Amino acid sequence: MPAITNIEDLRRVYERRTPRMFYDYAESGSWSEQTFRENVSDFSHIRLKQRVAVDMTGRSTKAQMIGEDVAMPVGLAPVGLTGMQSADGEIKAARAAEKFGVPFTLSTLSICSIEDVAQHTKKPFWFQVYTLKDDDFMRRLFERAKAANCSAIVVTVDLQVLGQRHKDIKNGLSAPPKLTVKSILNLMTKIPWGLEMMGTHRRTFRNVVGHAKGVTDPGSLSAWTAEAFDPALDWKRIAQFKEWWGGKMIVKGIMEPEDARRAAEIGADAIVVSNHGGRQLDGAVSSIRMLPSIVDAVGDKVEIHLDSGIRSGQDVLKALALGAKGTYIGRAFTYGLGAMGEQGVTKALEIIHKELDTTMALCGETDVARLGPHNLYVPQGFGDPTVLLP
Repeated sequence: MPAITNIEDLRRVYERRTPRMFYDYAESGSWSEQTFRENVSDFSHIRLKQRVAVDMTGRSTKAQMIGEDVAMPVGLAPVGLTGMQSADGEIKAARAAEKFGVPFTLSTLSICSIEDVAQHTKKPFWFQVYTLKDDDFMRRLFERAKAANCSAIVVTVDLQVLGQRHKDIKNGLSAPPKLTVKSILNLMTKIPWGLEMMGTHRRTFRNVVGHAKGVTDPGSLSAWTAEAFDPALDWKRIAQFKEWWGGKMIVKGIMEPEDARRAAEIGADAIVVSNHGGRQLDGAVSSIRMLPSIVDAVGDKVEIHLDSGIRSGQDVLKALALGAKGTYIGRAFTYGLGAMGEQGVTKALEIIHKELDTTMALCGETDVARLGPHNLYVPQGFGDPTVLLP
């Protein structure tokens, strides 16, 4: 295997090793994928200020996210179907995050269950929930998360209606994968992946099957999923989830200052500026471009995190310098997981950390807490979504 020095190296290995439907699930957006692309490319418009003759010894990337100590302000984002990227993928990712000292967020639509991950880790992790209509299922989901000692819930609020993701539809995405001539031919080229999957019994959505009423197999799961998401979601419902949970709550999917204010008003401990990685509303502005206006609106009222588009430690630094207190990687750790399993997730975190630490030093800073706009050259109008970038 060639030397792995950046996240793109992991992506290339991941593409070779993983079945096409699961690669496409991670590496795609909705509709024309404009937002998916701009989430990444808009970081390049921000330039860094290089400083010299500054004592760069004793650097620290340590920080806190919602009061929890972290080795760097980078969490693993909730990613559905992680256990189809690599056998028992959620367990592998959670263990890598735990050893590295960063948060891991388990998706409701994971392959490994809450209980599976808790059994194989020692430290509390975070649990992501969708805004579903089934009160009984939601209440029991919260109780299961409490029993697993989860330290926070992450409520995804931008999935009332599923964005149209052309590649997933064309690939017939499912867990386990549907066996068609096309998928069988592709799976035949992914022998190491197949052998790993044969060695585990975790191949469907174990947080749902056997827990949601009437969902006993993959067939009934499809029918339940089609009706589960709540198009009538409002802020009262989100406040109700916080009351049911009774602990720390992060609201993910905020892209406008007014929604950020509403999240702060209902007592969110943090909000995540995120457009679902470009997988929901195509044509939405990138997360990094919306960050400055949201920081201006609520930065003194609620902790602000950023998700969508981060592929390097430099991206992390830019987000922190613009006011975020934490960031998330989803695709970046998924590349590592699909490429090399748990070791690959660790490698992705090592790459991000090294890039963050080195860039911080060359910008003349020794502590992530001191990063700010003074470290950046930001184009005029960057934070104004009505201004077209070159």
